Amino acid sequence: MRILVVGAGATGGLFGGLLAHAGRDVTFLVRAARAAQLREQGLQIRSPRGDLTITPQIAQSETIAAPFDAIVLGLKAYALEAAMDDFAPAVGPQTLILPNGMRHLDVLAERFGNDRVLGGVCIVASTLDAQGRIVQLNEAQQLIYGERSGKNGTRVRELDATLQGAGFTATLSDHILLAMWEKWVFLASLGASTCLMRGSIGSIVAAGGEPVIAKIFDECASVAHESGYTPSDAFVASMRPHLTTPGSPLTASMYRDMLAGSRVEADQILGDLLARALGFGLATPLLEAAYTTLNVYQRGLTHS
Repeated sequence: MRILVVGAGATGGLFGGLLAHAGRDVTFLVRAARAAQLREQGLQIRSPRGDLTITPQIAQSETIAAPFDAIVLGLKAYALEAAMDDFAPAVGPQTLILPNGMRHLDVLAERFGNDRVLGGVCIVASTLDAQGRIVQLNEAQQLIYGERSGKNGTRVRELDATLQGAGFTATLSDHILLAMWEKWVFLASLGASTCLMRGSIGSIVAAGGEPVIAKIFDECASVAHESGYTPSDAFVASMRPHLTTPGSPLTASMYRDMLAGSRVEADQILGDLLARALGFGLATPLLEAAYTTLNVYQRGLTHS
């Protein structure tokens, strides 16, 4: 399959780079500045699993001459609207689009049609350093994907076969929407906790903040429950320790973006969840406090 990865940053660059290194037909759709950087130094990954550098295939919107079989979105959620115009020439009748986030689904389906848009979950902790290298912060690297109906057909099974054996865990799910909600609950809990209390999980726990993290998690999980996707007991049991481990350096990408003075995915990760909570009449004061904190931060960026 011909795969177009939209973005070559911390997420798209990592999974796309691993796929390319494994011999898959991967092209990266990137902006001019990133394209120049990749041509000069290659796509570099620094990982606990082993470092690698590849010479990537690069495209820009005006150079796409034919549809791709699959499009993997590896960009910040706030960049989706603009990116859709860029990758639209790559979408054909049989193209599958693999997003990473609940907010993406309706926007993509409205533009490209329900049958092209899969559900998707990305599990990774990575960042770009000052030299544009992808730095993986731990060994977790997994893609979960599937048709939102749960009836995975021939096209998505072909995609699954292509993603297998590429150096990361690739999982075809018959319950992808539940997996997406569970990821959202964890991501929102981690983001709200680290951004609101300004520290890593370990530093928050050391300051006596574990009960606050637990309350944030419960608020986020309550929204999933009311939406019809109650997180499983197995998920809760496996994820809570990540939010309570003493000494853990774990932080959310939103918090790392705050520290770097960059734009954050506040609306897409916390704001959307908060809007759903309000629609159900749920009281989520800590989620609201975290979202307000991020809005104050972003207003400072706009007015500075």
